[in-house]
Amino acid sequence: MAESPETARAAAQILLDIEAILFRPDQPFVFTSGRASPVYVDCRRIISFPEARSRLMDMGVELIREATAADAPDVIAGGETAGIPFAAWIAERLDLPMIYVRKKPKGFGRNAQIEGTFHEGAKVLLVEDLATDGGSKVNFVEALRGAGAEINETFVIFHYGIFPQSTRLLAEMGVTLRGLCTWWDALALVEDSGYLDAGGVAEVRAFLEDPDGWSAAHGGKTSEALAGGG
Repeated sequence: MAESPETARAAAQILLDIEAILFRPDQPFVFTSGRASPVYVDCRRIISFPEARSRLMDMGVELIREATAADAPDVIAGGETAGIPFAAWIAERLDLPMIYVRKKPKGFGRNAQIEGTFHEGAKVLLVEDLATDGGSKVNFVEALRGAGAEINETFVIFHYGIFPQSTRLLAEMGVTLRGLCTWWDALALVEDSGYLDAGGVAEVRAFLEDPDGWSAAHGGKTSEALAGGG
């Protein structure tokens, strides 16, 4: 699903340098969902760092070219909203048309869910900033296929890599998820660099191995509670 170990480490280092990935085991983040976590990623920060975004987009294009060498995309699609700038930069590098997909139809005018145009049967590559449980990807893939696209590949800058459903749901739809790096790559980087002490590394590793258990132990919600609306 990911780049080579060397490229994954380089991508994680860039994200760490621009503070797009953060580790806070002693003061957990609590997301709007209610889940508690010792780690946080904000790929939207990338857009403000020209050198970082250029390097990451070059890495992404290399991965996409290698992965789709036998079946190259015709169109690059960005997922609303965070995926749109990355899709634009990738489409520019690949000299391909770009579209973007809304989370739902906009509710007025043409009531469009997809902006831009493509021909029936076009091979579309979906681009987003990150993947957690894969839910938003499923929604976008269904919208694109409903509009006549052929889609079997999606690319993200960062893949959490700790929620099996993120790849299972897409695999069941015949879609492969590819990303530059995961939390495991980021953890290996900070462990080797001494960015976190042994206790911090242990806390982060415990979360990555059991995100629901860690969240519950720190006052947060679990996947089961979130799925049930609790």
